[in-house]
Amino acid sequence: MNFGKKERVLNYACQTYQLSRPNKVGAVMALIRECQPASFEEWQSWYFDNAYTIGKYPVKITVDVLKELGERLYAKITGVVIPEWEAAFRDLTEQDCMDYIYNLTINRTYDGYLREKSVVNDSLAKLFPDITFEESDPALDHAGDIDYIVSVKDKAFGIQIKPVTANANFGSYSLTERMKASFESFKAQYGGNVFIVFSLDGEIANEEVIEQIRAEINRLSM
Repeated sequence: MNFGKKERVLNYACQTYQLSRPNKVGAVMALIRECQPASFEEWQSWYFDNAYTIGKYPVKITVDVLKELGERLYAKITGVVIPEWEAAFRDLTEQDCMDYIYNLTINRTYDGYLREKSVVNDSLAKLFPDITFEESDPALDHAGDIDYIVSVKDKAFGIQIKPVTANANFGSYSLTERMKASFESFKAQYGGNVFIVFSLDGEIANEEVIEQIRAEINRLSM
């Protein structure tokens, strides 16, 4: 389907309110890989036969479940998103635009640089002293999504560093389909997964990722 200019609004609201998360529609990429469909019709039928929400109390996904999610999406867009954007449009000034571009280019780039250095040099490098964290080459296909590449023998895994402010609840952070594809492409090329490290004042906020990285190093070392 082609939603035209409405695509941006639909995508923004769907991501913001997490209506396409596995706890709402199931682990769709894992499901379609398990299905290995030869046609769209086969995938569609298989999905509704096998898809359940991911969570403590899984719910079987039906056409009505997806319809209800669509109704919730419409309610969020019309009741929250549009009023918020209309207010922002009314108050927006030329000075806001000039300040934003300057801040994005200078201030946030510097903050991001310091954040990356702190997370890697003061945390990860000390936790894993036997491996080297190298900044990704800007010429690489995945450079936009991967900040550091970590070599383990003849393979490698990736690190992406994000500020917690990029998502107030980093435990529910949702990858875009583009990023999922980029991470899968990286794994196919280098053999390792990509881990997102959330930074809070230069410290690792999602500490569970440390053990995940440790397990990945062990896996790639075998």
